[in-house]
Amino acid sequence: MTKHIVYVGIDIAKARNDVRVEFPDGKIQRFTVVNRKEDYDRLAKYLKSLEDDCQIGLEASGNYHRPLAYYLQKKGFKVYLVSSLALARTREAIHNSWDKNDPKDAQVIVHLLKTGIKQRYYDTFLNGFQDTEELSKTHYQVSLAKMKIQHSLLTHFLPLYFPEAEKYFCSTRAVWFSKVLYHFPSPHHIGEMGQDKFVEKAWDIVGRKVCKEEFLKDFYKTAKNSIGLPVDKDSCALKMFKRTLKEHYDLCIKRQELEDLAHQKLKDDRVYKILRTVPGIGPILALTIISETGEFGRFKHYRQYLKFCGLDLSTCQSGQFRGQSKLSKRGNRRLRCAYWFASTVAVRMRENTFRKKYSRYIQNDPDNADLKRKAVIATAAKMARVCFGLVKNLKEYRPYYDEDIPSGEIRSLCVR
Repeated sequence: MTKHIVYVGIDIAKARNDVRVEFPDGKIQRFTVVNRKEDYDRLAKYLKSLEDDCQIGLEASGNYHRPLAYYLQKKGFKVYLVSSLALARTREAIHNSWDKNDPKDAQVIVHLLKTGIKQRYYDTFLNGFQDTEELSKTHYQVSLAKMKIQHSLLTHFLPLYFPEAEKYFCSTRAVWFSKVLYHFPSPHHIGEMGQDKFVEKAWDIVGRKVCKEEFLKDFYKTAKNSIGLPVDKDSCALKMFKRTLKEHYDLCIKRQELEDLAHQKLKDDRVYKILRTVPGIGPILALTIISETGEFGRFKHYRQYLKFCGLDLSTCQSGQFRGQSKLSKRGNRRLRCAYWFASTVAVRMRENTFRKKYSRYIQNDPDNADLKRKAVIATAAKMARVCFGLVKNLKEYRPYYDEDIPSGEIRSLCVR
């Protein structure tokens, strides 16, 4: 007995989901499923009773779709994702209108399922990537919060109370900077205590430094000649400054703890070890690539992976007009960003093929900033291809392969 296909379109929402079921004979049934266990059980029981193959399509809506998609996959149903962009454009084309409602979205999802414009839903929880995904996203949120406070320090508090201290902020990982300013927030109070006393108190706080004594003396001299506002020690303004410094310091420590946890969790993972051999990829970038990619084996060709990353090229063409090929940017934003950051580090390192590609790209105009940007993007795309090939073949990165002898012969060392 030949089984027919029943198309099920589900428009996801926070509280309830609109479902549209379209049968092979053209009949349609609509109903609503509330996000609770009883309704999920009734939906699964109804779909099982159809005795036909069900193709279920849904649009990714934040994280609201994940519990329902997980439940349906555990029950053995085929779940597909529909692109939000394809859904919006198709809805406008079918209805010749820009208005939007849930039943109409469910109808368009069914239409996209029938025309094959879909992709198989990949559940990170079912495939064992939930821990790495949450670890990566938590690190990202902590980094965002830390950068927000850091910008507040550099653009608001320091110009008011200690403008000259910004020259000592040379790295976003300089945890000592916020720690020192927390203990000595006002340069006028530093100047009052004397140089020897300040060096003694700040010696352990400033951390490990080359010529630490000279550095502290220079810091004291800078504070002595500061133009910052002379606020009182017990003023509310200075308390707010110290509170912001404490938040910045705590977030820096929390970020470092997450990085150590990520390394401890993945240090024995084969894919993690391979990615760490690639120039420019550190623990967090490797964690991001693993969590956002999932299984590399689900991509049959590197072009599919580049498209998933949004590192493929797209061209606008109509008649005799052909536009310039540009980056599509339709894929995974965090994955594309990870490869871009890794490429910016790799092109500054020696003895790797990424630096060679970057140098070859800009050799005709080394001072062209736009050409440098394109070179970094091209290097990021190459890095994604290389990582895909290395993981698929379970091989580690080698900077350069041995070049052949010009004659094409390799003489044996045993020949005399």
